[in-house]
Amino acid sequence: MNGTAVLTHVFERPLRAFRQDPQLLVITVVGVVIAYLSLSPTVMLFYGSFLSKPLGVPGDFTLAHYISAYTDPLTYQLLFNSFVFATGSSILATFLAATLAWISIRTNAPFRKFFELIAIVPNIFPPVMLAVSWTVLLSPRTGLINRLLMNAFDLGTAPLNIYSLGGMIFVEALITTPLAFLIVSASLYSMDPALEESARVAGSSNFQVAWRITFPIVRPALLASAMLNFVRAIESFETPAIIALPARIEVFTTKIYREAIGAFPPNQNLAATYAVSLLLITMVFVYFYRRLTFRTERYVTVTGRGYRPNIIDLGKWRYAASAAAGLILLLIVVLPFIILVYVSFITYVHVPSAKTWELLTLDNYRSNLTDSRTFRALQNSLLLAVGGATLCMLIASVTAWVTTKTKTAGRGVIEALTFIPWAFPGTALAIGLLWTYVYMPLPIYGTLWILLIAYITRFLPYGLRAMTSTVVQIHGDLPEASMVCGAGFAATFRRVLLPLLRPGFIAGWIILATIYLREFSTSIFLYSPGSPLVPNRWVPCCITFMSMVISVRCAPWP
Repeated sequence: MNGTAVLTHVFERPLRAFRQDPQLLVITVVGVVIAYLSLSPTVMLFYGSFLSKPLGVPGDFTLAHYISAYTDPLTYQLLFNSFVFATGSSILATFLAATLAWISIRTNAPFRKFFELIAIVPNIFPPVMLAVSWTVLLSPRTGLINRLLMNAFDLGTAPLNIYSLGGMIFVEALITTPLAFLIVSASLYSMDPALEESARVAGSSNFQVAWRITFPIVRPALLASAMLNFVRAIESFETPAIIALPARIEVFTTKIYREAIGAFPPNQNLAATYAVSLLLITMVFVYFYRRLTFRTERYVTVTGRGYRPNIIDLGKWRYAASAAAGLILLLIVVLPFIILVYVSFITYVHVPSAKTWELLTLDNYRSNLTDSRTFRALQNSLLLAVGGATLCMLIASVTAWVTTKTKTAGRGVIEALTFIPWAFPGTALAIGLLWTYVYMPLPIYGTLWILLIAYITRFLPYGLRAMTSTVVQIHGDLPEASMVCGAGFAATFRRVLLPLLRPGFIAGWIILATIYLREFSTSIFLYSPGSPLVPNRWVPCCITFMSMVISVRCAPWP
């Protein structure tokens, strides 16, 4: 048998299978795409951590980088700092979110509907913006709140210091509170009022009902939000970049940044080693988060009856509850936004006074809007947001259909592969992509396309969550009827499925486009001066800002 006949025999069986079952071809293509997006940066990240030579240079297998990392006593201080930072911020964020959700959803506090609406607004704010605003407020030398307190109480030193582990926990908690609010509020909305009414009939007070009935029911949501915020905090780069680096507090993401970019020469191998450790930690906690959310059926309280929860009358305490909710929103939304607007219009940072009117200027906006790099960054960011979100949602739509509406054995593997990007920290993903496209013969390193691949890979699970909940509501008879009439999968998907999936598609698209516009942690490792983005217009500014703060922090106190 000659070579041509062998090749024909090898490919004949799969081609016949594809002709007999057109869906199998779709499932295969989806599986290949998901496997490529999920596994290529993962495999190359591990490869780089075990390679003896720097990025782009052939080398041998070695454990030297792991030995160097885990025989360094500073590594264990790094682990301790990372876990304290993530644990503290997740607990504080969950507490603030639970308090805000309970006041705005379950009580008769004034303005509660307004509080509920404003609580989700910070989800569109870039985390780096909130971190910078709090450094302007609580910096020990120039912080507006510190200066105000020092002038008011004649203090010789600043009473508050943002450049500390406690400051990091505080800022990260404020950043992640809106996400925890969405999870906890959904649980509070779906409670069966009969449970609490039975407790009140038995003579329980509002506090006893909340402690014995409400809290046990929403406990899975509280644990889920705390675990998810733990993962978000331990993989966060924005808050550590603005606060930890100047304070000389090392966490995983700052260590990866120092080794990959801050060191001279850069040590990409050691950065990959720390990134592997961070990836393994996040994967463990994301796994437990998914197990926790999958097993919440034990706490189901929504039945066929009406289940809108009763509003609790707080009496005279309702005004105190409104004040507490207002204070939380003041810290999360109002104060950071006002401070950034204020600082953007003045010549230098100072406590507002009568002299402020003389220092107002439009030069900051004028210099930014007349800079050609700003328009190029805006153009690139819009291209990534529109094109990337559309492409990501198309992939998510087909993937959601494959994993929920088909019975092919490979769908379980595809669903498992979609789990990997959910746990991929932005810094670890960036290092993995650097190793991937230095060795892969695709000329996208240092271009906009590597950012597009990074964004789609990292945030594909967000699109999947939006699409899966929509796909499960569509009966399988609809696409089957289209295919029976002779339409292929492409025509069925375009004419039948996409119109039915439009609400989930649009919702997921808006979420992804917003995330792409403000993504920072992945961009700082992958952007190039030739293809700037709106978030990356902050990168040189943030690096300059961090350098200035470090120099101030290292200078002796007067």
